[in-house]
Amino acid sequence: MAEAEKLRVAMIIQSYLPRLGGAEKQLSALCRRLRNLDIEPTVITRRYAGMRRFELIDQTPVYRVPAPQPKPLAALCYIFFGLLKLHKINAQILHAHELLSPSDLAILGGQLLKKPVMVKVLRGGGLGDLDKLHRRRGGRARIRRLRENAAAFIVISREIERELAAEGIEPARCFYIPNGVDVDFYKPIPKAAKKKLRRELKLPEEGFLCMYSGRLAPEKGLTFLLQAWEQIMKRHPDARLLMLGSGEMESSLRASADKGVMFGGFVPEPLPFYQAADAFILPSETEGLSNAMLEAMACGLAVAASRVGAAADLIEQGENGLLFPAGNAAEIAQALESFIRNPGERQRLGAAARQRVCRDYSLDQTAEKLAALYRGLGGKEAAR
Repeated sequence: MAEAEKLRVAMIIQSYLPRLGGAEKQLSALCRRLRNLDIEPTVITRRYAGMRRFELIDQTPVYRVPAPQPKPLAALCYIFFGLLKLHKINAQILHAHELLSPSDLAILGGQLLKKPVMVKVLRGGGLGDLDKLHRRRGGRARIRRLRENAAAFIVISREIERELAAEGIEPARCFYIPNGVDVDFYKPIPKAAKKKLRRELKLPEEGFLCMYSGRLAPEKGLTFLLQAWEQIMKRHPDARLLMLGSGEMESSLRASADKGVMFGGFVPEPLPFYQAADAFILPSETEGLSNAMLEAMACGLAVAASRVGAAADLIEQGENGLLFPAGNAAEIAQALESFIRNPGERQRLGAAARQRVCRDYSLDQTAEKLAALYRGLGGKEAAR
């Protein structure tokens, strides 16, 4: 398809590369694939200290608009300058990634520019997108504007789907398109190569190695994980827990952690750590669809996760992983104990986890579903 015929989509998001969170990483990977499907994405995001106003990142145009503090001023500037950028790029579809400021900008832009708007809900449950709106001044009015103006909602978990239904958003506007993972990049290595890789990464060459990767933040349930690990260390002193990531809780977690816990800090690409580990743990108290969990499963790791967000959609208990109630250190310890005592079962769960991800959660599938939805909305726009 000629460049002029490609469908132009404005991706509106709070932050983008080089800031590297789950939403940023997912969008970056999708933009590369969408271009191969004749979709032309352009990112509009906030400008943080030291960042350029505009740059091409892996061929994707990225516009960063001013967002000075305090927060009310930042939100106002984000929307005002974001509208100017939306007018400039003249996208055919406005796609907001989150129900907060990105959706406010997309809805207003859609009204002024007469463009269809779609919204991706990043997280459900407590501290999720809708929960945050309900707890903010004017939140109900913002939800009403979304209900009245968004043409489509992208949901990444059945939990979010139920929450939108409770807000009066009909199922016909909700499209289940979960996050995806590059299953050709994230893949397991032979068992014989693990020992060498651990040595290269300065990890223990022998013994059970479990890992966590993500933000070190209160909603991730990491205090309960460390409590559980204390129990594990009493019975398995050679076991090790590797925690990758950074965040507001890093200092307190380091201070309270047992000697069997290793902190690796922020790692831009955790692939080799997945391949070196034996299992993955995600004890979140609230979650959307964890990219780290998808990556770990694609690498053939047995996964234990709290039953929140999309984990219950992705994991079938005892078939391709283990689920436990959020905020329960005893249940976390029980899941980890099962992994340690049953290495054969652990390997079976890991192999089944990869099969599940390859079948239903590949990044190519996610991109194709999004492209089809864009084309449907774009066709409506062309018919106006």
